[in-house]
Amino acid sequence: MRAFAFVDLDAISDNIAAIKELTSAKILAVVKADAYGHGLVPVGLCAIESGAEWLGVALLEEALELRAAGITAPIIAWLTPPGEDFESAISSEIDLSVSSIALFSEILEWGSRLSIKPRIHIEIDTGMRRGGVLDEWDEFLQFAIEHKDRYEFIGFWSHFARADEPDSEFNEAQRLEFERALSQVRECGLRPEIVHLSNSAATLADPEAHHQMIRLGIAMYGLSPDLLTMGPVRDFQLRPAMTVRAQLILVKAARAGDAVGYGGTAILPRDTRLGVVVMGYSDGLPRNTSSGAGVTHGDTRAPLVGRISMDQCVVDLGADSLAEPGDYVTVFGSDGYSIDEWAKASGTINYEIVTRIATRVPRLYSEFRAGDLR
Repeated sequence: MRAFAFVDLDAISDNIAAIKELTSAKILAVVKADAYGHGLVPVGLCAIESGAEWLGVALLEEALELRAAGITAPIIAWLTPPGEDFESAISSEIDLSVSSIALFSEILEWGSRLSIKPRIHIEIDTGMRRGGVLDEWDEFLQFAIEHKDRYEFIGFWSHFARADEPDSEFNEAQRLEFERALSQVRECGLRPEIVHLSNSAATLADPEAHHQMIRLGIAMYGLSPDLLTMGPVRDFQLRPAMTVRAQLILVKAARAGDAVGYGGTAILPRDTRLGVVVMGYSDGLPRNTSSGAGVTHGDTRAPLVGRISMDQCVVDLGADSLAEPGDYVTVFGSDGYSIDEWAKASGTINYEIVTRIATRVPRLYSEFRAGDLR
C-alpha cells in the first residue's frame, strides 16, 4: 500500500467524551465532507456509539448514505437546493434546513404528497451572510405560522462567523440577534424542539451559546478551530484522529547546488540524501506547501524540497539517513509533522488539510472499543 490514512476511532470517541465534560447540551456530530476526510459511515457510527445524539451533514446524499448504513439517530442535512430528492429525504426521516420560502414550500409540497410531515430546521442569518433567512424574514415567519400544521418544527439555528475569534464583539452581536429572532418565533406560537447555535469554536469558548445542542465539527477530529486565537487542542484534552503515511519509492544522493523539482525552485545548500515519497497533490497534499512541512522517517524530520508533484514529492532525508526505498514515512500525525504545521506551510487551515486527502488514499481504522467498524 503506497499510502494510507489511519483514523483512530478511539481518539474521536475520547474527544466526544471530553466535550461532554464541557456542556450539558446534546451533541450533534458533524460528519459532512466524508467526516472531514475521516470516513462518513465509520465516524458516524463511532460518534453515535460514543454518545452523540445527532449527526449533521451538508448534503442530502450524505444523510441517505448514513441511513443506508443502518443509523437511525436524527440526521440533519442543511445544504439542499431546490429540486433535491425530497421524497427520499422525507421518507427516510432526514431533517431538512430551510432558509427561504421557496425551498420551504417545495419541501412542504413533497410532505403533502407523501402524507408525512417533514422534519424542519429554520436557519436565520444573524450576521454571516451565508446561509439563513435574511431579507424575507417577516414574510418567512408568516409563512411558517400559516403552515405550522404541515411540518414538525424540530430546530431553530444559526451559524457564527467569528466564533474562532473569542474576543470579537461580533459574536455577542450575533448571539443577541439570534435571541431576538428566537423570541419572535416563540411569540408567534412556534415552538422548536431543539435550538442550536454553537459550532466547535463556540462550544469551547462560549458556554452561553450552547443552548440545547452544540454542533461538534473540527474539535471532534482533535483539531483546533484556530491555533492562533484558541490555542492547541491539547488544552482541551483533545487529540488528532488522523495520521497519513506513505512509502519512499526512491532514495538517492544529491550534491550541494542541485536544483530540485519543477522549475528548480529549491537549491540544495549541502550534500544530502533525497527521498521520493509516493504521494502528491492528486492525493491531497497542497502543491504550494513550503519546507515548513515534510515527513518523518523514524525520529528524523525530512522537510519538503521543491514543489509537490501530482503523484509524488521530494524530501531532504539528511546526509546520514539510513532510509531505503519501501520504507514508510509519516506525512502528518502524532509521530511526525502536525496537521497544523502542514496547514501553516501551505497557507491554509487544518480543516482543508484533512478534507482534501483524496479517496485514492485508503482509510484504515482502529478497532473501536465498542466494536469493529471497518
